[in-house]
Formats: sequence, C-alpha cells, structure tokens
Amino acid sequence: MPAVEHPLPADDLLRTFLELDTPPGFKAELIEGEIVVTSPPDGSHETVFALLAREFMRRSAAELDLSGMKGLITPSGRFIPDGTISPVGHFEHAAPWADAAGVLLVFEITSTRPEKDRGAKRLGYAAAGIPCYLLIDRDEGRATLFTDPADGDYTVHVQAAFGKPLDLPAPFSFALDTEPLR
Repeated sequence: MPAVEHPLPADDLLRTFLELDTPPGFKAELIEGEIVVTSPPDGSHETVFALLAREFMRRSAAELDLSGMKGLITPSGRFIPDGTISPVGHFEHAAPWADAAGVLLVFEITSTRPEKDRGAKRLGYAAAGIPCYLLIDRDEGRATLFTDPADGDYTVHVQAAFGKPLDLPAPFSFALDTEPLR
C-alpha cells in the first residue's frame, strides 16, 4: 500500500493515525509526518525474523525479551520495529504505543520500503536513544549494526556482508552468524 501524506496539523495527524483501522496482518506507522501502511511480510522476511529471534534468545549473554510488532514512540513518529530487544518484563504493563526508553536494540529487515529503514527509522531510533539498531538489508546483502546514538544519529556503524559474522556488544556479547541470510 502506498504511503499517504496528510496536510493536517500535527495533533490532527496523530489523532487520525491512532484511529486507523488496518486490516489484519498490516501495520501502520507514522514516520516523519507520513502515515505508512505495510502489508504482511513475505516468507523470506519471516525466515530472517525467526533466525534473529533464535540467535538473540539462545546466544545473548543476558536474559532478554524479544517483542515483534511492539509500537514505539520516537521523536519523529510512531514506529513498529520488526524486533525489539529489552530487559525481561520491560513492556509488561506498557500501552500499545510505548516510550522507547529502556529498549536495548531494535532490528529491521528490509522489505517494501527499505529507504525508510535505512534513513528515517534509523534517525528516529537514534533520536529516541535506543543504543543499538540492527539493519538486515536484504537488497544490499549485508547486516549493519548502528550504535552510540548522539545528536539524532548513530555515531558508529559496523557492516558485515551476508556470510560474515557481525559482533554484537554487551549485553548480547555474541557474533551474529549471517551465513543463513545469503
């Protein structure tokens, strides 16, 4: 589905966005003043999600929670990362749209709108102070870990072509095996 730009004041746009009734499986996000509705992911996307979920749950040095489709409030909109890693129980009493404070890592797997994942969402996650953003870029064939947010962007990024390991910092403390992403 195409993005819809609304020439509404910010309060009206947010109200319109929050009142959306999307079909089952679709997700709606508010990214830099644009309402973006995305169709359900393809099988390859879900396979990558499952791989990442297994890696984080089995190999992280700390006990963590992984949330799929958790709505986060960022300074530049309302984002739904493909995956959100947080301390155990972090979202237990959270509303559908939660403050991003305390989130340890978010990941996105590119699909229909990779430019949003590479740009606007990266900047939004950094502005929210999320320490790590992992981008699995299926079009480019690489995984990129962005860390150390400051002044609205990440100051450090490390890339690994699919097939090469990508070291993740504490509290994860493992090398992500990107071989299965080829």
